[in-house]
Amino acid sequence: MLLNIIDHIGVFVFAVSGILSASEKRLDLFGGVVLAFITALGGGTLRDLLLNTEVAWMKADTLIYTVLLGAIAGLIFHRRFAQWRRTFFIFDTIGIAVYTTLGLQKALNFDHLPVVAVFLGVISATFGGVIRDVLCNEIPLIFRKEFYATACLAGGFLYVIAVQWLKMETTIAMISCIGMVVVLRILAVKLKWQMPVIK
Repeated sequence: MLLNIIDHIGVFVFAVSGILSASEKRLDLFGGVVLAFITALGGGTLRDLLLNTEVAWMKADTLIYTVLLGAIAGLIFHRRFAQWRRTFFIFDTIGIAVYTTLGLQKALNFDHLPVVAVFLGVISATFGGVIRDVLCNEIPLIFRKEFYATACLAGGFLYVIAVQWLKMETTIAMISCIGMVVVLRILAVKLKWQMPVIK
């Protein structure tokens, strides 16, 4: 139940992020809603397509309604949301942590290799933002110096080690994965950690 709530909060926040990006690029209303949808659900959609299974939002209309709610909220309160960037950073961080965990769990349920499951978890968490940035004609955030996808990778591998090697319970491994991603993201921002740039 708690994960489901956090999942919907993450969808809402990513939808708002998509609308704010659309506003910065001066897109029309339809373009803004499409960008919100892609940002919020694009990563999970790509994951499910790669797993050759039914796309999650196609059988959970609450996710669609959450995207629309986030898009509407972003349109109405975009100036206020700009002032709440720090609060949204926390929600965004929790969101990518949960998406990483849920994505790799789903991949493991399909009997994929652990390393493949981790990659699918990262795709689930980050590729909505990648598609958003590409459509906005920008270099995606995860391909720049930002310590973003790296935190998801670290959390994902911790989960796999905990479950596959240490034989921990799934719940404990899941909490460990989420905690790792959240802590690394917060430390990266506080301490200004960045990935090396190719010269």
